[in-house]
Amino acid sequence: MANLNLLNSNVSAAVANNAAWSSAVPASLKTTTQAANEALTAKTGSSGMGQKDFLTLFTTQLKNQDPLDPVKNEAFVAQLAQFSQLEATTGMASSLDNFVTSQAGQQITASSNLIGKKVSVIDGPAQLTAGTPVEGIVNLPTGADGVQFQVFDDKGVLVNTQVLGAQTVGDLKWAWNGADDAGNALPDGVYRFKATAVSQGKTTTPSVSTMASVVGVSQAGDKTVVLQILGGKTIKLADVNRIDG
Repeated sequence: MANLNLLNSNVSAAVANNAAWSSAVPASLKTTTQAANEALTAKTGSSGMGQKDFLTLFTTQLKNQDPLDPVKNEAFVAQLAQFSQLEATTGMASSLDNFVTSQAGQQITASSNLIGKKVSVIDGPAQLTAGTPVEGIVNLPTGADGVQFQVFDDKGVLVNTQVLGAQTVGDLKWAWNGADDAGNALPDGVYRFKATAVSQGKTTTPSVSTMASVVGVSQAGDKTVVLQILGGKTIKLADVNRIDG
């Protein structure tokens, strides 16, 4: 019981001391939290806290710290180190953004050299010019018992059909001479191909890759370079696997 009374006496003394300290502190003296909040409020119009802002806040904290519990030197150094690391990371991120933007600009400039050339396009349009044969490539991962090729004009009208026999596994190259089913030469223009393959009793419509002319280059919102192909189709530069002059 004596120990309990002693404890109560210590608590009462501490409360009394705190009350005395509070009454002795001038009303105009700000606490660390109050000073920091006011400094932050004054920077409301800023887009973020910079080094100068941090030092202003930290100086305010030092000026208004609790005399009975001052900031330790270790804590001071640790806060400065953390801020320096954050500032360095932010600067690095900004530099990387600038680098990516710069590289994107250079990439689209370099890609402009592709205008007028032909690139491989999956399910893309094919340009028939002066009866020059147009090639198509179909990948057959399991081979085929038979393959049918169909050619459509720019209005979607079927103009030619060819049927090939059994094919081995791999890429099947096929060429169209620009004639219809009756052997008549068709006018120059944009045509599209469709393939139908039968393998192991299953019918599939594999994609046909054709060589199409590049008529323009642009950049998407994510900085991806996009090629405009004759006939209205667009493809990503990264998807191009073959280029002809």
